[in-house]
Amino acid sequence: MRRNPFDDLEEMLDRVSKQFETGVGGSGLSFPGSVAVDVADHRDEYVVTADLPGFETEDIELTLVEGTLRLEAEQETDRTDEHDRYLRRERSHKSVSRRLHLPEPVDEESISANYNNGVLTVTLPKLQESDDSKRIDID
Repeated sequence: MRRNPFDDLEEMLDRVSKQFETGVGGSGLSFPGSVAVDVADHRDEYVVTADLPGFETEDIELTLVEGTLRLEAEQETDRTDEHDRYLRRERSHKSVSRRLHLPEPVDEESISANYNNGVLTVTLPKLQESDDSKRIDID
């Protein structure tokens, strides 16, 4: 029986996608525009640390969607210096992003983030399993 070529293509795209969207503890690929992160798995929380030198707090956007933490930072500068008859205009655009899939659900209401001296630290408390179980007696 012959395989559908679209199945092969879909499998290949899945493998490439998984390399770019790294789960906690995975190695992932480094590509232009990505930011290296440290992810610590403590008993009751994940702590994500990323170096983002040169960015301001308002340049950074953090979102959590369906168990995936998305970190995006973007900065544009436009500077003009005038000296005598010389005019110089410098423009720059800097953008980085990273997505991390978390293996366990987190308490979305208790997530906190701190940005200090170019280092972003995100604390994601794990959801505590509630013991709402009920023992069922067997007759």
